[in-house]
This record gives sequence, structure tokens and C-alpha cells, in this order.
Amino acid sequence: MKNKRLAVLSVVIGVLVVPVLVFAHHSATQYETDKLITLQGTVTEFKFVNPHPHLYLQVKDEAGNVTVWIAESGAPPARWYNSGWRANALKAGDLITITGGPRKDGQKMMRIRKIVSPSGQEWTEGAAAQ
Repeated sequence: MKNKRLAVLSVVIGVLVVPVLVFAHHSATQYETDKLITLQGTVTEFKFVNPHPHLYLQVKDEAGNVTVWIAESGAPPARWYNSGWRANALKAGDLITITGGPRKDGQKMMRIRKIVSPSGQEWTEGAAAQ
């Protein structure tokens, strides 16, 4: 009887805790979801890795000052793979255009929605190849 109670308690705790952990990890609350920005910048590093791809860019503002931006995907590489994005798609020195939701706290970070390569190829999260 004691083992049965322990098993039921374990299941209840699992049902309550696991969704909270998953939601916390995949939360986009730190990013603007209704205010997208588009930047043009030079790739300094590209990591097409799990759990989320990351791009590091140098972006010039209107005054010519260079700032470093970090763009992260909200999805794993497999979702981007559907749109034709691959690990060798971008390299340091590529000039790209990127659209996404900026961080609410003003950090130079964004959550990627769309990337346009130097050749004009577009990649969007989970979309069919264009």
C-alpha cells in the first residue's frame, strides 16, 4: 500500500512539475512578440546547434557605430531545416538581413523570425523552402 501511494505521488508531482519546467525553458516573455525589427549585419559566428541555433552579428547604426547583436532561434535546428537552413548556410563575414522580436530590456538580442542570406534566400522558422 505504501508503494502504491508513493507511485501515485510521484505521478502527481511529475504531472505538475514537468509542464512548468518546459514552459519556463521555452518562454519568449523576454522578447517583444508584436514589435518586430529588421537589422542588416555581418555574421561573426553561427551556431546551428541544439537546443536553439544562435547568430552573432555586427550591426552598424545610423551614426556608423558598430554594435554586437545576438540572435537566437526559438526552435531547434530541425524546425529550421524544413525551410532549407543548414549548418553550412552562413559563415563569418556574410552580410545578412534578419527580422525578429527584440529583447524587452534593451539588450542587443532578438528572437529570430526570418533570415535573408547574401544570395537572397529566405529562411523562416518551420516554413517550407522558398
